[in-house]
Amino acid sequence: MKDVRGFTLIELLVVITIIGTLAGLLFSNFSGARERVRDAKRKSDLTQIKSALRLYYNDYQKYPPENNSKISGCGLDGTSSCSWGSAFYGGGVPTIYMNQLPADPLSSQSYVYTRINDDSYKLTATLENASDDSAAKSQIACGVQQGLTVVKTYMVCPD
Repeated sequence: MKDVRGFTLIELLVVITIIGTLAGLLFSNFSGARERVRDAKRKSDLTQIKSALRLYYNDYQKYPPENNSKISGCGLDGTSSCSWGSAFYGGGVPTIYMNQLPADPLSSQSYVYTRINDDSYKLTATLENASDDSAAKSQIACGVQQGLTVVKTYMVCPD
């Protein structure tokens, strides 16, 4: 009898199944990592916008009005709507508060600016990672009562 070497069909199918399962697990983990990176960018963006809004407040003693969930403090008169991704500047002698207002990493989403009154506002972003507990913490820090927080909504407000 000849000495036949090689794998049987069953052995090959088992190996292919194991490799497919591992690839599926790795792919879902990479997808989650990309979501977490985009969420970290959103949080960083809102913090930068918060600093720019504070500079605006220092100049005008009030936060800019809103227009369709956007900051309305651009242009030479300081009343034009600022688009996410454009410069944030205003005043008779243009003061640049941000060279570019960050836009959400996903083009299908947008940041939301809501002015509450002259001394208060809320900036919100929708996170992708539902298990991120910083969303609820940020809402509570902005005055949302515990138990009324919205999952995946990250919020920044003045200190």
